[in-house]
Amino acid sequence: MRKQKGFSLIELLIVVAIILIIASIAIPNLLRARMSANEASAVGAVRTLNTAQISYNSAYPSVGYAATLADLGGTSCSPPSSTGACLIDTQLASGTKNGYTYTLSGVTGTPAATYGVIAAPSVPNQTGVRYFCSFADAVVRGAVTPITTCDSSITPLQ
Repeated sequence: MRKQKGFSLIELLIVVAIILIIASIAIPNLLRARMSANEASAVGAVRTLNTAQISYNSAYPSVGYAATLADLGGTSCSPPSSTGACLIDTQLASGTKNGYTYTLSGVTGTPAATYGVIAAPSVPNQTGVRYFCSFADAVVRGAVTPITTCDSSITPLQ
């Protein structure tokens, strides 16, 4: 009788079953880690937008705060202008970055004396759980419910 080389079908099925069990434990943790990273990125982007708005207001006092994200961004920076200040990267200026959508709102007055930034998950409960916002006081605020208007009633982040 010859000795067979290799694995039996049952041995291979057991190995595949073990791999599937390990994957079922690891994948949810990976997705939670990705959501957490997206949220951290959103907080950083809101802080970046606050800094850009303050710089924009200083550079263009007759305009005040920028009315659109495109005004803060720009691709032609020689020289920067009030319609393309080159203060933020082009991906953030497009309004979407790392699973979040960014909007500027509440830009009123001439020169514009107020603004609001809202960061919302592109796909709630998949790309992020929390919503973030800030306004001219430059304090980043967060909530688990959708934010339509950013004001001092929303709890600041710690």
